[in-house]
Amino acid sequence: MLDPSDARSGDTGFARLDRRSFLKTGLGGTLFLATVSATAGLSGCATAPAGQLGAVDTRMDARYQFRFLTRDDIQLFEALLPAMFGPTLPEQPQARRLAIASTIERIDAGIDNFGPANQQELRRLFDLLAFGFTRVTIARVWSRWSNVSTAEANAFLERWRTSGVGLFNNGYIALTKISNVAFYGGRDQWHLSGYPGPPQWAVDALPQFKPA
Repeated sequence: MLDPSDARSGDTGFARLDRRSFLKTGLGGTLFLATVSATAGLSGCATAPAGQLGAVDTRMDARYQFRFLTRDDIQLFEALLPAMFGPTLPEQPQARRLAIASTIERIDAGIDNFGPANQQELRRLFDLLAFGFTRVTIARVWSRWSNVSTAEANAFLERWRTSGVGLFNNGYIALTKISNVAFYGGRDQWHLSGYPGPPQWAVDALPQFKPA
C-alpha cells in the first residue's frame, strides 16, 4: 500500500506537486524511452488522448474529457491501481470501480497541468508499457493490461521497485507517485491520509467550494 503522506492537500494538490521530481532518467534513459516511443508510434500504438468516453460502469463521469491519457493508459492504471491501494479501495464492486475511475481522471487532470518536458517523459513511459514488445521484454507482463490480474500487476511493480536498473526504479516512482497523490487527493479518500478537508473559512470564501 502506498504512503498517503504526499497527498494531503485535496483535489488540487496533484497539480501543484513538484513537476520536476517525477521522472529523472538521465540521458541514456531518455534516449531509450524516445526510441521506444518512436517504435510504438510506428507500430500503430495509439497515443491520442482518449477524449470523452461512453457512460460505462467503469467510468465515474461520462462528461469527463481525457486530455492526456490514452485508452491504453487508462487500461494500464485500471490494472495497477488495485495492486497499489488494495484494501483501501471500497469492497462494494460499483464503489470500487468508481474510486478507480475517479483516480484515473485526477491523474489525467494532473498531468495535463504539467509542463511539456514532463508530459513527454510520461508519454514515453506509458508507450513503453503499452507497446507489446517492450511490455513483455522489459515489464515482463505477457497479457494486455486489460487482462492483467492484481497479482500480476503487483509483481510488475515489485520488479521495477527492486530492480538494479535506475530507469525501472524511476518508472516505478513516477507511476506510484502520480497515483498516490491522485488517489489520496480525492475527497472520498481524505480520511485515509488523516486530512480533515479544507477549513470552513476556505469553504465559505473560495469559489471552488461553492455548489454549481
